[in-house]
Amino acid sequence: MQEGLILCRFVHFGAVLLLFGTGVFRHVLFTSALQAFEGSPARLRLDRVLVWLNGVALCSALGWLLLTAANMAGDWQDAVDPPTIALVLGHTFFGHVWIVHLVLNALALLGALCGWRTAPRRLLLLNTLLLLTLAPVGHGAMFDGIRGQLLIFNQMLHLIGVSTWLGGLLMLAILLVDAASVDLRGVLSRFSGIGYGLVALIIVTGMINVRALSGAIWPQPALSGFGLVLAVKVALVLCMLVLAGVNRGLARAQVLQVIVLRISVLLECLFGAAALAAVALLGTLPPLLG
Repeated sequence: MQEGLILCRFVHFGAVLLLFGTGVFRHVLFTSALQAFEGSPARLRLDRVLVWLNGVALCSALGWLLLTAANMAGDWQDAVDPPTIALVLGHTFFGHVWIVHLVLNALALLGALCGWRTAPRRLLLLNTLLLLTLAPVGHGAMFDGIRGQLLIFNQMLHLIGVSTWLGGLLMLAILLVDAASVDLRGVLSRFSGIGYGLVALIIVTGMINVRALSGAIWPQPALSGFGLVLAVKVALVLCMLVLAGVNRGLARAQVLQVIVLRISVLLECLFGAAALAAVALLGTLPPLLG
């Protein structure tokens, strides 16, 4: 039961983060640079992928709800028991947030299916709200009052930073397949510059989360349970930072080595997926409050 919940969290986080991150990349950060891409066949393929991501997000959100109901009741049968599900939705903080989250997810999927090409910012707004409603269902819900609200806000900022980074990586991977459709060197250089700000945001908000949840700079015991998974996540993020530095160096090289860039970005995406898996597990572990 717990393993299924971790898997649902991983799949859902991944889908929602990529939906927001690709939207920010396309319609906020690199709108002018991607004009040729938006008129290419690659854009049609990306839009189909995004429709599937919306569908995966909705299915995994429903799975998360059902497994939460089963976990709370302690019985697999309660995962499909209407009274138990109604109890979770109507009488828990998670349920109240999840009702809004599911509605937003359904609207985002509907918008993607209807092809809101003329109103991409509207779809981005839905995906932004979808992302932000993930923040209250984490460890921040452990606290009441101002402390809990500030921790949820901090988690929102953390999610925005992570999502923009991962969504940007997905877009870079797609652009590298059809490198002739954009000024790849310019996009890489600018995204690398933006990456410094994203990394700073992720590190600062991550440190605040750990300090607020564990009562220390690092949870104790340091390499057991929550602390061990957190250490794995940090190591994976450091690997991503090294690869980001490699990408920046390749972008500045006199000859752009597209094949090497493809491999580097792919590896960074894989490390990002592994870090998300660690996040999915962390959300199910007690933070060992001091």
